[in-house]
Amino acid sequence: MSAQKFLGFRRENGRVGIRNHVVILPLDDLSNAACEKVANNIEGCLALPHHYGRLQFGEDLELHFRTLIGTGCNPNVAAVIVIGIEPQWTGRVVDGIAKTGKPVEGFAIEGHGEIKVVADASRKAKEFVQAATEIQREPCDINELWVSTKCGESDTTSGLASNPTVGNFIDKFDELGATTCFGETSELTGAEEVCATRAASPEVAKKFLDTWQAYMDEVIEPHKTSDLSDSQPTKGNILGGLSTIEEKAMGNLEKIGRTSTYIDAIGPAETPEKGPGLYFMDSSSAAAECVTLMAAGGFVIHTFPTGQGNVIGNPIVPVIKISGNPRTLRTMSEHIDVDVTGVLTREMTIDEAGDALIDMIIRTANGRHTAAEALGHREFSMTKLYRSA
Repeated sequence: MSAQKFLGFRRENGRVGIRNHVVILPLDDLSNAACEKVANNIEGCLALPHHYGRLQFGEDLELHFRTLIGTGCNPNVAAVIVIGIEPQWTGRVVDGIAKTGKPVEGFAIEGHGEIKVVADASRKAKEFVQAATEIQREPCDINELWVSTKCGESDTTSGLASNPTVGNFIDKFDELGATTCFGETSELTGAEEVCATRAASPEVAKKFLDTWQAYMDEVIEPHKTSDLSDSQPTKGNILGGLSTIEEKAMGNLEKIGRTSTYIDAIGPAETPEKGPGLYFMDSSSAAAECVTLMAAGGFVIHTFPTGQGNVIGNPIVPVIKISGNPRTLRTMSEHIDVDVTGVLTREMTIDEAGDALIDMIIRTANGRHTAAEALGHREFSMTKLYRSA
């Protein structure tokens, strides 16, 4: 497998993407309309409207900038138009993306008006789209793929089939020197001590446990008198046979395989800096938020094992969905890319399931649309930490 190649887009900073988007990125919620007008004017553009960006502060504001800049820096993005209500913060996002060397231009609505900004941005977007369509795919080594993972709508089949399938892939890619990522801080509750043993060093284990404890202190403790049963585990999880968060967490942990160890614990939307390997990212367990954060961290494909079925997609990162639940394959087959129901019927081993996932990853990297892409799922959800000022 180490000799296997895929066809990717080599970016100016050396990273490899598998899609070639020209993104129209709003700095704030007030700029969504202008971005959508530009995308409507120019065929081949992708607007990413979102809800935040005004009166945020502290770490919340830093995460906002990190997510926007990281989204623009993702190797699946060929070029970026940034539109904001005022020039200073717009320029900060432009400058952050420009460090990759890719084409990026910013426009501020204040002092110019929306009609002029939409017209000017549309002209520049047309240039970017035409340039992007001339970029050719080239053969790339398989270990240049950055792949993230998160599960959703978990049930008893998740921990038995689809999650171990991802874990098998993670082990195999880790041996090749690829870069992979898992997260979902809240959904490791009950398995946090086991997860800590999978760290590459005591320092990394402590960093992970400190991250998990911060979640407990900041989210759970202030609300410990409230009923959290609608969140962890969800009503759907319970319907699927998962009675406790501990049960859910142990199945969740199957996604990191048997032999791999994670080399660092990073913050939400942070880009790994220690080189190839498996990383833990502090991230929401909400599907759209988690995938958005990991895409902002630079991951170009997302694997999504699901029990009872999930429709999640992402605007810039293909989301590959895997399921081992026979009912889900009967009722929601249009959303599933990799069928591993054979694991439960003993017609497929976990090793074979992992190989099937790797095959789908390579096919997706070569241009095959995932189910979510074909169905038009483009969920983009920013994570917000505090109330606005």
